Amino acid sequence: MSAAQANRIADERNLDLVKISPSVVPPVCKIMNYGKFKFDTAKKEKDARKKQKTSELKEVWLSMTIDTHDLETKAKQASKFLSSGDKVKVSIRMRGRQQAHADIGVQVMYKFFDIVESVSVMDKKPVTEGRNIIMILNPKKS
Repeated sequence: MSAAQANRIADERNLDLVKISPSVVPPVCKIMNYGKFKFDTAKKEKDARKKQKTSELKEVWLSMTIDTHDLETKAKQASKFLSSGDKVKVSIRMRGRQQAHADIGVQVMYKFFDIVESVSVMDKKPVTEGRNIIMILNPKKS
């Protein structure tokens, strides 16, 4: 029907003529209460944003001289973070003479990754940045 005729019908019913798909020829329109329509769409968008999961970056600190059981405990905590969908930053702070032996810290990082490999993917390999060795892990897509 023509736009004028559709407008007249909408005015008779005290409603609005809303274009649903304006890019289609002829455009698709609907007779409705526009205020209620805007409210409903805003509410749907708000619910969609609420349901979205944002991933955080959690951090786990290790030391170069960490013992096996302590390493497993830290790995268990990192696995919890990864299974809940968060990224994990694994860090080692080198002190004093440890800076001369950064390769030992990198080996500790790879041991840590071997433990959590079932739930994670290495996003950034262990890199020495000043006094720190940093590695970033992402959760594995299931």
